[in-house]
Amino acid sequence: MSEAASEELGYEQARDRLVEVVRELEAGGLSLEQSLALWEKGEKLAKLCERHLEGARERIEAALASVESSEDETGDSQ
Repeated sequence: MSEAASEELGYEQARDRLVEVVRELEAGGLSLEQSLALWEKGEKLAKLCERHLEGARERIEAALASVESSEDETGDSQ
């Protein structure tokens, strides 16, 4: 999988591919080079998942801040 192709994956796709990589590594029977290549692929997928999660976290925080801001403006806070 190329760098550009991995960047196009959604969270669920990246997570599922990461699970596949882990299963392959755990199964063993690979050469050192194959294992290292899979490990590197897994690292890229894990970082992509982290970026997706961070983006979701930021969107949630922005939405919550917007709600709190509008409550403050209208005086409807509890």
